[in-house]
Amino acid sequence: MKSFIYALILIAFLSSCGKEQADVIVYNAKVYTVNSKFDTVEAFAVKDGKILAVGKSDEIRKKYKATDEIDAAGKAVYPGFIDAHAHFFGYGQSLQTADLRETKSWEEVIQRLTAFAKTHPDGWLIGNGWDQNDWEDKAFPTNKVLTELFPNRPVFLNRIDGHAAIANQKAFDDAGIKFEQKLTGGDMVTENGKLTGLLIDNAVALVESKIPSPDAKLAEKILTDAQRNCFAAGLTTIDDCGLGFEAVDFIEKLQKENKLKMRLYVMLSDAEPNYNYLFKRGAIKTDRLNVRAFKVYADGALGSRGACLLKPYTDMPQKSGFLLSDIKHYQEVAAKIAEHNFQMCTHAIGDSANRVMLKIYNNVLKGKNDKRWRIEHAQVVNSYDFDLFGKASIIPSVQPTHATSDMYWAGQRLGAQRLKDAYAYKQLLKQNGWIPLGTDFPVENINPLLTFYAATVREDAKGFPKGGFQMENALTPEEAIKGMTIWAAKANFEENEKGSLEIGKFADFVILDNDILKSSPQKILKTKVLKTYLNGEKVYEAK
Repeated sequence: MKSFIYALILIAFLSSCGKEQADVIVYNAKVYTVNSKFDTVEAFAVKDGKILAVGKSDEIRKKYKATDEIDAAGKAVYPGFIDAHAHFFGYGQSLQTADLRETKSWEEVIQRLTAFAKTHPDGWLIGNGWDQNDWEDKAFPTNKVLTELFPNRPVFLNRIDGHAAIANQKAFDDAGIKFEQKLTGGDMVTENGKLTGLLIDNAVALVESKIPSPDAKLAEKILTDAQRNCFAAGLTTIDDCGLGFEAVDFIEKLQKENKLKMRLYVMLSDAEPNYNYLFKRGAIKTDRLNVRAFKVYADGALGSRGACLLKPYTDMPQKSGFLLSDIKHYQEVAAKIAEHNFQMCTHAIGDSANRVMLKIYNNVLKGKNDKRWRIEHAQVVNSYDFDLFGKASIIPSVQPTHATSDMYWAGQRLGAQRLKDAYAYKQLLKQNGWIPLGTDFPVENINPLLTFYAATVREDAKGFPKGGFQMENALTPEEAIKGMTIWAAKANFEENEKGSLEIGKFADFVILDNDILKSSPQKILKTKVLKTYLNGEKVYEAK
C-alpha cells in the first residue's frame, strides 16, 4: 500500500516538473476575453503581471503550475473595468467632506452639514453633492441659513456637477468678495442687488481657490481612499480628467513608493503652467501612469443651466448658458496642443458648445486621423452636427448614468425636440464604430455596473420609465462591456496593453458573482464584485 502511495507521489512530482511556471492560474471560469472576436475561455495563466496563456481549464492546468490557483467556480471573469471619465483625486477629496448627495431638500443639506461640523470642527466647512433637481422645491438655495449658523466659519458647498456652489458670508469675506463681479463664463447670482451666495461655473473659483490645499499627509489619504473604493468596484484604470502638474508629481512619487497602485490616465487642466510642464517634460508613460492629454472646458452643466445652447432653455427663455472662454482661446489651445502632438479632451454639454468645439477640432485635425481627440460628455448634440465626430475621427466620451440621472428633468430644460438628440450614445457610437464609457464620479456613483445598466437598460433602479429612456440610443450588452474595457483603453492609446484578457496584456481582471451579460436587468443592480486583480495581484476581495 505504501509503495502505491509513493508511486502516486512520484508521478505527481514528475508531472509537475514538466510544467511551466506561472504566478497565477484562473480556471473553472467563464472568462470574457473581450478580444476582437469577443471569445470566452475557461482559464488563463499569469506570469510577471501579464497574461501568459488562455484556454480550457484542463489544458492550462496541465501545461502550467502556479503558487496561486483560483477556482472561479463557474463565475464570470471580465477584464478590469476602465472608467474613461472620472475625477479620481476629486472623489478622494469628497470622501473627506460632508456628503450631500441624494438629499431631498435644502433643510436636509443643512442637517447633514451641521452633523458633519460637530465631528469636523476646524477649518473650512466643505460639502459636496447637493442637487436642487432632486428637491420638491427646485429653486436654487441662498446662503442665509449658512451665514446664520456659521458666522465665523467659511462654508463652501459644491453642487453635484461641480459647476455651481454656494458659499456663506464668511467664505466671501475670506475670499475678499464684497460685491458682484462680471465674469466671462460665470455668474454670481444676486437678488435685490445682493449676493445670494450662489456661484455658477467660473464664479466658483473665486471662492474655491481660497480653500487651503491639502498637505502631503492628507493628499496621500485622499488618493489611497479613492483607490480602495475603486478596487472594490472592480476598477483598475481611471481617467482623471483635469489635474494640475503638482498633483501628477505627487501621484508619480506615491506610485514609485508602491503606495498607489491604481493605473491612472491623467488629463492636465487647461492652464499655462500645465502646458509649460508637459511640453518641456514630454509625455509621461509608465505601467501605472499615462499623461499625454489636456482637459479643456467649453461650457458648464445642464443641471445648473450653464450648458451653452444654440437656443434658450425651454424652462428659462432668458438664458442660453455660456461658453467658459472666448472662441479665440479654444482655437489657440487646439493649435498649441496639436503642434506638440498631445491629445485634446474638451468638456462640452450643450449643443452650441459641442458645435463650437467640433468645428475647431475639424479645422485643426483636417479629416480622418489617429489623434483620438475627445469630446467629454457630448451630451446635447444638434442633429446636423453628429457627422462632425466621424469626419475628423473625434471620440465622444460619454457617461451613461448621466442619462438616467437627468431624464426626469432634461426635457424641461431642452424641450422634446432637442431631447431626442441628447444622450444619444448609439448615434455617437456609429460615428467611429467605438465609444468609451465612464461615470464622471463623484458627480455620479463610482460603480461601473451602473454604467453598464444605464447604457443597456436606460431605466432607474425602480424600472422607470418602463421600456427605457429613448431606447433607440441604448447600447447592446457587448457594446457596453467594450466601452468599459477595450474601447476605454483605446481612448487612452492603451489598447495594446490592457482592456482585454489576451496574451501579453496586463493581468487586470475582475470576478463577479453574476454574469451581467446574461443577466436580467434587476439582477445587474445586485451584482457584486468578488475579487479584483491588478497585474495578477489581488487588490480586493469581498468579505
